[in-house]
Amino acid sequence: MTKKISNTNLYRQIAELLHTARHQVVRTVNQTMVLTYYEIGKRIVEEEQLGKERAEYGKQLLKGLSEVLTTEFGKGFSVQNIERMRSFYLA
Repeated sequence: MTKKISNTNLYRQIAELLHTARHQVVRTVNQTMVLTYYEIGKRIVEEEQLGKERAEYGKQLLKGLSEVLTTEFGKGFSVQNIERMRSFYLA
């Protein structure tokens, strides 16, 4: 019975809908993450440029953000990754 269903036009149409939906979800998630990383970089740059000494303050800011974000959201927020987000915005 299963083999007969998998060869039907209805199955193929439904399978195609599911494949398309999955592809769209992945694309949407990737686009959202790129925009989010850009916004994170933007906010870091704006915070750093409030008249504070960039070198000293910036390193402390990124380290602190890394620790807090990693605790709350898991890996992916190392100082190096946060620096990349900042650079992404500046580019």
